[in-house]
Amino acid sequence: MDKVTGRLTVYFQDPFWVGVFERIEEGKLSVCSITFGAEPSEADLYTFVSENYNQLQFSPAVDFVMKKTAKNPKRRQRDAAKAMKRTGIGTKSQQALQMQREMMKTERRKSSRERRLAEKQRKFELKQKKRKEKHRGH
Repeated sequence: MDKVTGRLTVYFQDPFWVGVFERIEEGKLSVCSITFGAEPSEADLYTFVSENYNQLQFSPAVDFVMKKTAKNPKRRQRDAAKAMKRTGIGTKSQQALQMQREMMKTERRKSSRERRLAEKQRKFELKQKKRKEKHRGH
């Protein structure tokens, strides 16, 4: 049976609160970023995840090696304190989000190029039609 691990990190990125969902599945990391308006409470986060998790668009999966946690409870407590002090998201998550942004950018460029070419073709055909109509009327 495969193990799926998920984590939600919420941090303040002026002027909004941002949530980063990290999903580790079969040794692959996928990330999704969500912008919240005001600071979300735990109840708000819980209802958001339970209602909207299926609609989230995660980035393409990148390879990820899960580190083993220390068994010592004092070590785990120190690590938890360090994680609370850290702000932002892990570098693998940032890479996955950047990859998603780049893919969306290329798709957007492709679609806008197609629209621009279609508009150019339409104008050309309209111009040709006008020329023919002018030529006929002698």
